[in-house]
Amino acid sequence: MTHILNPLGQPIGLPLASWSPRELPPATVMAGRYCRIEVLDVERHAEQLFRANSDDTDGSHWTYLMAEPPADFNAYRQWLLGVSGLADPMLHAIIDQASGQALGVAAFMRIDRNSGVIEVGNINFSPRLQRTRASTEAMFLMMRRVFDELGYRRYEWKCDSLNAPSRAAALRYGFQFEGIFRQAVVLKQRNRDTAWFSMLDSEWAQLKQAYEQWLNPDNFDAGGQQKRSLGELKQAVGAGRA
Repeated sequence: MTHILNPLGQPIGLPLASWSPRELPPATVMAGRYCRIEVLDVERHAEQLFRANSDDTDGSHWTYLMAEPPADFNAYRQWLLGVSGLADPMLHAIIDQASGQALGVAAFMRIDRNSGVIEVGNINFSPRLQRTRASTEAMFLMMRRVFDELGYRRYEWKCDSLNAPSRAAALRYGFQFEGIFRQAVVLKQRNRDTAWFSMLDSEWAQLKQAYEQWLNPDNFDAGGQQKRSLGELKQAVGAGRA
C-alpha cells in the first residue's frame, strides 16, 4: 500500500505519526575492515589526497566535478579549504586501512533533517581507491550511518546524466534510477542534465545483507578476486537489479 483515502475519498500519503526530524551526521569516524572515513582535515589529508590524485594524469576525474583540475598542490589545498569545514556539505576523507593514506573524498550534503533526506556527493575517488574493496566499503559505511545510526528515510545520488561511470556506480551500489532533471545546472559554462537516484530505508535491510556478504574476506580468493559480485548478492537477497 502506497496511500490511503482521506474522509473526502482523496488518495493521500501514508501517515507517519511517529516521525520526528533526524539529527545531523556526527563528526565521528566511520571504521570498517578495509577503510575508515574521517571528516576531512586539510592539514592532515590534503597532501595525501593530492599525491593519490596525481595518478589521474589527464585530469579526467574532474570533468564532471564542480571545480577544474588544480594546477598544483597549493591550488588543490586552497580548493579543499573552500569546501571543507562545513556542516553541509560535510566532506569526508576516505582512508585506506592498509596504507593509512587518504585516497578519496565524499560528502554528506543537501541534508533535510525534517524530511529525513540526505545526499552523498562531491565524490572523487583517486585511481588508487577505485575498484577496490575499500571504495565499496566506504559507500557501505556512509549508508550505514544514514540508515542505521541516524534513521533517515531517503538517501540520494545525483550526477551529470552524461557521466556513465557515475550512473553505473549508483546502480551497482543499490540506488534506483528515478529520472533526468533537464537543464538542471549550469556547470563550467555548459548545460548539465542531472540524473537522480535514490535508496530508501525500506530497501536497506536487504542491501545491507548483500554488502556484508560481499565485504566478507571469504568472498575473495587468494589473488583478491571476488567470488560473487555485489550484483549477484543483491539479486540473491532480493535487493533490486544486478
